[in-house]
Amino acid sequence: MTAILPQVTPVPEQFTPVPDIEAILASYPQAKRESLIPLLQDVQEKHGYLSRGAIARISQYLSLPASKIYGVATFYNQFRFQPQGRYHIQVCRGTACHVKGSAAVFEAVKRELKIDAGQTSRDGLFSLEVVACIGACGLAPVICVNGVFHASVTTKSVVKILDTYRRKAAKNDDEAA
Repeated sequence: MTAILPQVTPVPEQFTPVPDIEAILASYPQAKRESLIPLLQDVQEKHGYLSRGAIARISQYLSLPASKIYGVATFYNQFRFQPQGRYHIQVCRGTACHVKGSAAVFEAVKRELKIDAGQTSRDGLFSLEVVACIGACGLAPVICVNGVFHASVTTKSVVKILDTYRRKAAKNDDEAA
């Protein structure tokens, strides 16, 4: 009986260089497997997320399969695989926030933005993340937008908070035009 093997798409020998990724890689001469996490952190800091192209280039540079790199990157919550929105929203789900209603707040944010945790809105304005604890338990429930804390958030205040950021984005876009 002949075994049927899955078709494997060959990985090209050369990837189109991305200048800022190349600069990051150059800062890790003779890099080995132990450089993977710092490399991923640096690329994400520069790009805001880890693109397929970036992972493919790191794979080539470290002589590691891309699957290994994805395995490491998906293990840690710090790594993202799509760009964040202009306004990155973190919804705290720690104990104090949970007791004070953060589940309803999270559902209200999802409903208002029509996205789920780990996603970015179609207009690129908002991205959403659930965090275990923001460390502002006395202000529960809390959401954080680009480092700005919003305390005692309710399902009604979610709409007002998001509208404030929408107006801010529209104003900034108008001024830039």
